[in-house]
Amino acid sequence: MDIAAFRQMVAKNPRGFLGRYGLGNKILQDGGDLAEAAEHLRIAVQLDPVHVASHLALSRALIGLGQAHEAKPVLQAGIDAALSGRSNGGRDLVPEMQHLLSTLR
Repeated sequence: MDIAAFRQMVAKNPRGFLGRYGLGNKILQDGGDLAEAAEHLRIAVQLDPVHVASHLALSRALIGLGQAHEAKPVLQAGIDAALSGRSNGGRDLVPEMQHLLSTLR
């Protein structure tokens, strides 16, 4: 999907997880406005606190914004969700998240 389609999803349902995650992640992937990406991804994490990929994407946006101190707890929460079994998947992202976290310490 393109950014316009995700924006339309968010406009129709501002509290919809898929639209928020999709838009934030697409903005991040396309090298767009990191602050906007972080805003959508923060909401996605609030809507589904155990969606591991949302945590990873939000942490990447925060790091890009120079907010590594905010990215650390986001990464740890994503790792914890994946390892606790509360998430539907995401274990494959744990090594990458752990590595990223280790670079921020």
